[in-house]
Amino acid sequence: MNSIDKRAIVIGGSLAGLFSGTLLRSIGWQVDIYERSARELDSRGGGVVLQADVVVAFQRAGIATDKLGVDATERYYLQKDGGIEQMPMRQTLTSWNILYRSMRRHFPDEHYHQGKVLVQVQPEGDKVTAIFTDGSRETGDLLIGADGPTSTVRQQLLPTYAPQYAGYVGYRGLVDEADLEPEAAKIFTERFVFYDFPNSHILEYVIPGENESLVPGERRFNWVWYVNYDEETELPRLLTDENGKRRDYSIPPGMMAPAVEQEMRDYANLVLAAPFKTLVAATKEPFVQSILDLGVPQMAFDRIALVGDAAFVPRPHTAASTAKAAANAISLVEALVDRRHNVPKALQEWEADQLSLGMHLWQRGRSLGDSSQFTHGKGRIEG
Repeated sequence: MNSIDKRAIVIGGSLAGLFSGTLLRSIGWQVDIYERSARELDSRGGGVVLQADVVVAFQRAGIATDKLGVDATERYYLQKDGGIEQMPMRQTLTSWNILYRSMRRHFPDEHYHQGKVLVQVQPEGDKVTAIFTDGSRETGDLLIGADGPTSTVRQQLLPTYAPQYAGYVGYRGLVDEADLEPEAAKIFTERFVFYDFPNSHILEYVIPGENESLVPGERRFNWVWYVNYDEETELPRLLTDENGKRRDYSIPPGMMAPAVEQEMRDYANLVLAAPFKTLVAATKEPFVQSILDLGVPQMAFDRIALVGDAAFVPRPHTAASTAKAAANAISLVEALVDRRHNVPKALQEWEADQLSLGMHLWQRGRSLGDSSQFTHGKGRIEG
């Protein structure tokens, strides 16, 4: 890698920020990542369907791709009467943790800064400056807003655009293979398993274990269950954690209010197919995330770019949020190389296709959600 006299400031140290940071470094840029959380981001999230853009991004950054996930060979659709519909389909399933750790190990510690909360982005001629709450200022040739759905960068540039609640949430959980009874484990292993019922569905697949292990018996079952909640009358209670703190969009593992968690478990016992009842019961620390919609009309602002969920939040039915962040970064470095690192010209060239991609996934996710009628009818926990 030949270093060039260009510096990028990346706001946000999760997957989108790391995709951008590692790929910019691969074309010789100096890169510093600034993450608002003072704690390690490890152990956030759950399963991820591994898409081609993620593999390409890893390869271009020089990160190994041979041990990223677990292969599922088929899909199972469980029926209400206990039957099973099978469909051959090969997919690789990975985890947020393994993607994050792989890129984090590849990115120099001295250029990854935690506990840095952005206040303002300030263009200054042919440079751009980030100003943080601690009074520090960092200046570069390019600033990337990769700070997720609540992006401070987007709030400054597009103050009227914010995530909108889609009408339902995703309950999620992880279960170590060793903690699930054998009969249920046999159904869920090496498969993508679904159970559909009115206004809802639950799915499961196996992902690498806590220690990134791909060894059978050391991996994890990952599940997601979509349930409707009214935004005004039900969601506030659901998003109030065990300490009484009202969260914006999600409750992390181990922080759900006991009463809400028990209601979720009771409802699972009432409506889910038997194997999924067993899976939910075996989950020690379920968590919940609001399903959101977000789309923006602009991603490039002279020397500033919005990437990943800071720009578009597609619903998870697309299985493409992580891949979209990788695609944003791949396209960005290609445009920079094509335009000889002229940032405004490169971003202008980059924007059109990435807006098109984001809009396609945003609309596709809404269509899939609407076709499942998640936002219609009851299909939710009562009480």
